[in-house]
Amino acid sequence: MAVDMNMNVLIVDDYATMLRIIKNLLKQLNFNNVDEASNGQQALEMMQLKIYGLVISDWNMQPMTGIELLKEVRKSEKLKATPFIMVTAESKTENVVLAKEAGVSDYIVKPFNADTLKGKVASVLGAF
Repeated sequence: MAVDMNMNVLIVDDYATMLRIIKNLLKQLNFNNVDEASNGQQALEMMQLKIYGLVISDWNMQPMTGIELLKEVRKSEKLKATPFIMVTAESKTENVVLAKEAGVSDYIVKPFNADTLKGKVASVLGAF
């Protein structure tokens, strides 16, 4: 099945520069509908109002972290099937395990480039 490049994608990061970088990389990959949230709580509220085909979230944010957002998404009947990629500067094994146990679809360690992002998105959504 082909990936819908017009699907809604939500990127979540408390660092505006990182939001801009990820948004630009997604544009290079031809994703056209990208929304931004600056923390997990804002993202969760947005996800209650709009259907997203993919969420790419940073781990370290306040007041709600990316891992807390992931757990909330997986608990929700409405949201639990949403593909979710976690982005973090931490490559610690215990964080990867924690994210996997919480139901993350895939995991990206910063810094990363368009090829890395494309590979991770393809692993979650299928080839495009």
